[in-house]
Amino acid sequence: VFREFPYLYDGSLAYEREYMRSFAASPRSTLVIARDGEAVVGAATATPLLEHGEADVAAQALRTVGFDPAQVYYFGESVLLQAYRGRRIGHAFFDHREAAAREHGFAVASFCAVDRPRDHTSRPSDYVPHDVFWSKRGYRRHPGAVATFTWRDLGDAEESAKPMVFWTKELGA
Repeated sequence: VFREFPYLYDGSLAYEREYMRSFAASPRSTLVIARDGEAVVGAATATPLLEHGEADVAAQALRTVGFDPAQVYYFGESVLLQAYRGRRIGHAFFDHREAAAREHGFAVASFCAVDRPRDHTSRPSDYVPHDVFWSKRGYRRHPGAVATFTWRDLGDAEESAKPMVFWTKELGA
């Protein structure tokens, strides 16, 4: 799924194993799995921001727009195979992670999304960003909260920096 636009991620299993260690290490992490029978068709992760492997970069971005990183439950991945989209599974991913955040006493849920230019050469003509979905769920985009992460895009020889814009939702009681 991360190989699709807008991520175009050309990663490795070794990197992903290492990345997932921070989620596995925290007893307050959440993993939501979507299955079709025994087959895994999607997954979503979340963890306290300060327990995430890339906490320093994310925390700094959120501080710039007034959030206390200690109060943030960070939503990592949310991936779902194309054939299973449009069935409210994405909503279930958010519902479960927001419930976990509240259960663990967090005031804010947050995630970040890559910010690709509208004229990116790999953008499919029928691409629809998830911004409307996220906004309808009560998330707010913070253009001033940007972190830079690096990865190799499909077809590239080397990694390059990508801006990741943060979205937040105040959870309330």
